[in-house]
Amino acid sequence: MSPVISKRQLGRQALVQVPFTLWLVVVWLALWGQFNLVAVLSGIIVALLVQRFFYLPPAEHPDRFNPYRFVILVAVFIFDLARSAFQVAWLSIRPRPITVSSIVQVDLRTRSDLVMALTSLAITMIPGSFVVEVDRANTTLYLHVLDAKQAEDVELMRQQVFAQEERIIRALGSKDDVVRLKRWHEHQDETTVGARTPVRPTRGAP
Repeated sequence: MSPVISKRQLGRQALVQVPFTLWLVVVWLALWGQFNLVAVLSGIIVALLVQRFFYLPPAEHPDRFNPYRFVILVAVFIFDLARSAFQVAWLSIRPRPITVSSIVQVDLRTRSDLVMALTSLAITMIPGSFVVEVDRANTTLYLHVLDAKQAEDVELMRQQVFAQEERIIRALGSKDDVVRLKRWHEHQDETTVGARTPVRPTRGAP
């Protein structure tokens, strides 16, 4: 027996789809290079058809937002971006070649698709590392880390991912994720750090 959806829930779902519909219309207009009534109407029709025949689950929206934490998130991300760019530039010009990189598994604390996606994007946009695989069911990321040949390098990268995830959670993560994060910190001790981070060395630069 399918659940009964109220008119209010239907209206809320329709409002959620409005930004995506407008974005698809903008893309359609950009592809045609025209802005007139016919182009707009045809764009709306195409957008509705795309959403109807290529249906995806409703996009997840955060149930909380902390402006102060969001400013910190953006500021730290810009700093990490600049710092990593200089590090990668140095790796490219130094006399010693890159001989070993690593594939690192990081088990996130979140259970949110939104937080996992934002964390993956943030890590990939920072030079020197990128996400090669995502295990959505277990919220696990697999990263290729440049010039990570020692356990200390791997653990440093793992902590950077955790720190990035935590900043995202505190800025716009769900209440459930905030609770998970708090419990994780309460139960964290030295014997468990790095216990679930297998590393597979890979030869050569990507």
